Amino acid sequence: MKLDPVSLKLFVRVVDEGTIAGAAELEHIAAPAVSKRLRELEEVFGTPLLTRTNKGIAPTAAGVNLSILARDVLDDLRNIALQMKAYSDGLRGSVRVLVNISAISTFMPPIVKSFSERYPDVNISLLERDSLAITESVAENVAEIGVFTRLPRSADIEVHPFRTDELKVLVPSAHSLAKRRHVTFSETLDYEHVVLRAGTHLRFQMMTEASKAGKTLRAKVQVSSYDALSRMVQVGMGVGILPASNADLYRLPGTRVLKLDETWAKRELVVCVRRADASDRVIERLFGET
Repeated sequence: MKLDPVSLKLFVRVVDEGTIAGAAELEHIAAPAVSKRLRELEEVFGTPLLTRTNKGIAPTAAGVNLSILARDVLDDLRNIALQMKAYSDGLRGSVRVLVNISAISTFMPPIVKSFSERYPDVNISLLERDSLAITESVAENVAEIGVFTRLPRSADIEVHPFRTDELKVLVPSAHSLAKRRHVTFSETLDYEHVVLRAGTHLRFQMMTEASKAGKTLRAKVQVSSYDALSRMVQVGMGVGILPASNADLYRLPGTRVLKLDETWAKRELVVCVRRADASDRVIERLFGET
């Protein structure tokens, strides 16, 4: 048995209006076409559904029951359409966001909070990854969105500006550099460093710049977060380099923040999506109002 929602809708309309002509006018369809669909419904169910008189049309007992059932079906179909439209409009669903270590604890929390308040039916999966891994994962459709420090890349992704940040030098208050307001990276290389784990863009950049300066990056302690880096600097395990936003977030007693006098200290954070997903509405709503 094949039931056509359009025919059910026309049947309900005829029952409500009491005439085929009235239903046809409201539904913007020719009266003969309405009559044809009603006959097809009666053939499908094998029983009369309407009684035709000179005063109009009235439902039979079967027609009354069908009218009740059809209204429920049509309501369910409308609800399905509304819920599916919520997905296409970015009002419902889920989104996977990969974020580098610099942004996940600083810029992202207020963005996620604001988005969740406006769109409570969209679930966000926020995961920390290294910048290079983010570009590759988004290009390979492992995640819909990535936030990373701008770097040379080969991944086929679309990139948009997000935030700017600046690298700073964190030192213990008793350190010999603590009286300075700004230092060069080469000067910090005379001391032991607390560094991020291998694989991060900042760690790679520090090693590259150390090599250019003809010096070695002396990594005393390796950590996996800027919070841990700040704590290690606080207890005197070395100096550390971290973004200003993280330095402000994790500023601890017994430490000082110095300006890093290097052109590469200025950094740009970007948002990336696959080219095919650049117009996705969830993405627009997550970052479009930031």
